[in-house]
Amino acid sequence: MFLARLANPSRFMAFTARVLPWLAIATALLLALGLYQSWTAPDDYQQGATVKIMFIHVPNAWLSMFVWMVMSVSALGTLVWKHPLADVAAKAAAPIGASFTFLALATGSLWGRPMWGTYWQWDARLTSVLILFLMYLSLIALWRAVEDPTRAARAAAVLTLVGAINIPIIKFSVEWWNTLHQGESVFRMGGPTLDRAFLIPLFTMAIAFTLLFITLHLAAMRNEILRRRVRTLQMMQADGRAS
Repeated sequence: MFLARLANPSRFMAFTARVLPWLAIATALLLALGLYQSWTAPDDYQQGATVKIMFIHVPNAWLSMFVWMVMSVSALGTLVWKHPLADVAAKAAAPIGASFTFLALATGSLWGRPMWGTYWQWDARLTSVLILFLMYLSLIALWRAVEDPTRAARAAAVLTLVGAINIPIIKFSVEWWNTLHQGESVFRMGGPTLDRAFLIPLFTMAIAFTLLFITLHLAAMRNEILRRRVRTLQMMQADGRAS
């Protein structure tokens, strides 16, 4: 299988060296198109121009959860399948996921101020996303605190799988509790409630940000593989001097 072949770090490095430039170009073009569509989208009859924050906020909110799910699959790869690149994928994804989550919180606060009259409210959706952000930071700290890569990988994988419980809480918090957030307006039974003038830019930006994640993730994985190779060489040199 193709994915099985990429389990070899050398093959992965060769593959990503070929595809990363094309991914970067596609990401830049889609981001430019999405930003143009967002800029030219009409104002909402109730929210005015502030509705355009949605085109940044919603893709980042989606990706904050999606990245954690990617890390959860990687955690299973570490604990169950012993995949050689599973921990690399999870470790590389964590800072990117934290950045998306921070942007979701920041843009949500900016959008909430004119709509709700406050930058922050301790409702279920906001609180659960904040917890997600703190979990990202905890994982990053864990990887940096534990020097043994094997121990760090296992501990991070367990924490990631435990933290995955928060993803459905974020997703369904609007339905389970009374929150400030509106209900699902895109992926819902009966079709989306958004007008095409807003839906098309939103999907363009969502695809662009997803491509941005893939590009950054692959680049970060390459850097992590190189860092581990350097660490291995340094340890071999240190052992050689000791003997």
